[in-house]
Amino acid sequence: TGPVSSECLGNLLRITLRAEYFEDKYLSISVVDQSGSAWELNEAMAAQCGYTVTYSNWSSIEFRASAGSCHSHFEKDVFTVTIQIKASRTPDMRNAATHLKSASCHYGPWGPRELICESNYMEVSVRREVPQTIKDFIQDEPEDWTLLFPEAKAEEASIWQILFHQPEEQRALLVSNAWSVGYGLNTTDSRVLLRVPYTAAQVQLLEDQGITFSVLRSSVFYKQKRMILMVDTAVACPVDGVDYTNKTITWTVPKYIPPLSAGVTSFKDVLVEAGVDLHKLSAKEMASRKYMLLNELNAITLKIPIGAEGGYYKTSVSNGQLGAKYTINLFLEHQWEDNKWGLTRHVIIKEIETPFEQVEFAIINNPNLSARLMNVTVGTFLPDVKLVNLTIEGVTMAVPEAVQHGYLIHRTRYTNGSKAYAIQVPLDAPSIKKEYMREDMRTYTLNITLTFITRPSSVIFVVPVIALSAVKDAVLPSARGFCDGRNLHLIITHGNVDQNWLPFISDWHLTPEAAQKYNYSLRDNGTHLAISVPFLSSHVDYEVFHISGIKASLYLTLKDGITLAKRRDFSVSCRFSPSELIQCLPNGTVIVTAIKLVGDADLDTGLLVLRDRQCKPSLVTENTATFKFNVSTCGTSRKFNSTTMTYENEVLYFRPGDDTPVYQLKFLCSYAVKQAVEVRYESKKSPPPSIKSGFGCLALSMKLFKEKFYSEPYQESEYPVVKYLREALYFEVELIQPKDARLDLNLDDCWVTNSQSQDSLPQWHILIHGCAKSKDSYRTVFHKVDYSLRVKFPQHLKRFEVRMFSFVQGTSLLQE
Repeated sequence: TGPVSSECLGNLLRITLRAEYFEDKYLSISVVDQSGSAWELNEAMAAQCGYTVTYSNWSSIEFRASAGSCHSHFEKDVFTVTIQIKASRTPDMRNAATHLKSASCHYGPWGPRELICESNYMEVSVRREVPQTIKDFIQDEPEDWTLLFPEAKAEEASIWQILFHQPEEQRALLVSNAWSVGYGLNTTDSRVLLRVPYTAAQVQLLEDQGITFSVLRSSVFYKQKRMILMVDTAVACPVDGVDYTNKTITWTVPKYIPPLSAGVTSFKDVLVEAGVDLHKLSAKEMASRKYMLLNELNAITLKIPIGAEGGYYKTSVSNGQLGAKYTINLFLEHQWEDNKWGLTRHVIIKEIETPFEQVEFAIINNPNLSARLMNVTVGTFLPDVKLVNLTIEGVTMAVPEAVQHGYLIHRTRYTNGSKAYAIQVPLDAPSIKKEYMREDMRTYTLNITLTFITRPSSVIFVVPVIALSAVKDAVLPSARGFCDGRNLHLIITHGNVDQNWLPFISDWHLTPEAAQKYNYSLRDNGTHLAISVPFLSSHVDYEVFHISGIKASLYLTLKDGITLAKRRDFSVSCRFSPSELIQCLPNGTVIVTAIKLVGDADLDTGLLVLRDRQCKPSLVTENTATFKFNVSTCGTSRKFNSTTMTYENEVLYFRPGDDTPVYQLKFLCSYAVKQAVEVRYESKKSPPPSIKSGFGCLALSMKLFKEKFYSEPYQESEYPVVKYLREALYFEVELIQPKDARLDLNLDDCWVTNSQSQDSLPQWHILIHGCAKSKDSYRTVFHKVDYSLRVKFPQHLKRFEVRMFSFVQGTSLLQE
């Protein structure tokens, strides 16, 4: 049938623009006159000239023209209207497609008085046949009428002026003035026509039988040869009269409206008919649709069940809530005879819309787990709803863009015209939130907001969609543990649920910075997390202490990075020799570490003492206390035999006010007193001693510390470090690998440059062949390195102190 179709409906012509051709396009509708000029329609022109543009059946556009419209061409009871439609996808109407539609309709014979109540104007057309001489009226220019209608020729018969009858006054307007304020006037050899917008200033609201009417009481004066003639051009249209009760629309129209029956003494009904969309319905058709038309003494009543055939539901939005309104375009024609006009034909077009009623729609989650797809269906919606945008993680994108981002969007149409939208998203899409539930279950959450628009009203509403799917695809992290001579190790293999889980030892979050502080090792390469903790450390639990060994355990918990809920526990336990607790140095120094067992919760390691209670620990942690003393002090006893000298002491813990220890750890050191070794000696000239060069990999580090106790190094983020002249700098050089107790670290040459390049000039040596430079005003000072929890091999470290200085040339400071 094409994009445009036409239909003749009595004294109205309807042209329909089909929705499937013009949906989502910008339109411009113009009326073409007999000379071929196109007059673009707007609301004011449409009401003045007898045109109506409305929507029907959700988004089809309907253009209606009265037989007496401004640009219609009438010839032998046939009127012709031509319109031009331009359609473009852009608001500037660029590259617009143009459609021209011309339609002709036969209408006749005309009655003495015909009235039309359209949605945007009232129209009255009366026969010219009442001559009456009028004196003392304002004279206008002969060209007034022809100026308003350029296509018409100046004739002897033309409208001269219009008189408005209002309660407070009567007001006369010339044709030119009436036209300029929105009235439409026309005259032919046999008829006078007046068209009135509902918004005209002279329109009054009057009530009859409880029904409000929009009324204009007026008389039109026109010139015919040398006479001035007058016709009554009163018009009235019902404004309300609609009631909604018991799921039924009741429309009541009084029969004989006072403004239309002035001076009338007798009435007789000739015809009462009703219909939908300007199509009259027979009594049989009305009965099949359960319509009821009542022609009573003083009123005509039409009853329509809400939802009945002939109307349709359209989407409505109120306060963000989705709803619907039932809409039906009713048509009523009442013809009567009276002793003044003879026959009057009154046609009323009434679009009725029921109040807002909230509707429900479903969000159905039906995941396709075999294809690893989230699959959500939202609907159903009426045909006038369209999905336009998706908001994903705070970013709004149009449907085509969302499709490019991997969102599959399908629209399903049903036989009744309604529709639903299905959104499919891969489970592995970045916008899908994944959360571990339990055992092997993960929850996938789709959280998007859908934005819809209604046509043609362009009202927007949003639908939040949160869909959850539980999938048995969780892979939990696993771990293996082992121990070497002095460390406990845990290696955790990552699963697919622990990307945001955090390692904790008890309630202590194990970060790289925290691990470095305690000399722990923490490494994560993306697939494995490796943790190494020394046997003697704050976060190791000591559970059993026996002469055969000490059971030490490291407990690690993985917690949720957001809620800190416990997700997985791992542990490693090993037995270490008690000899790991003591070092007997050749110079008589003893280093012993006492440990607190798990069951000794109330023991304060800081209060542990030796036999001489003045000897307190030099290093204390929550679970350990380390003592360093000489065998000749702290109440140490000694025993001799023929080959050894044995020194013995105890680590003790006393509760306040009690001289009986509740903790007692005995330890001893034995030294050989005499040892005879037979050596065979043979004199032989030996070659001079030499050292052979070797090859291997050494890992070294050099750190700058903040103070002479070497407890806190500068972090990478704190460089460059700013110091004043002669202020001390504390350096530490450490052999990281290999961990071989037989190796000693010795520094040979150490020099300072003015840039990061070690070969740049100038240079200043602070160590030469391992010794401080003798000519230096502030000589380099070496610091002794002792054993501690952080320092297991003192021979692997060198610490020295240098005073801050600057390079100068002459009296100028050198800078780079």
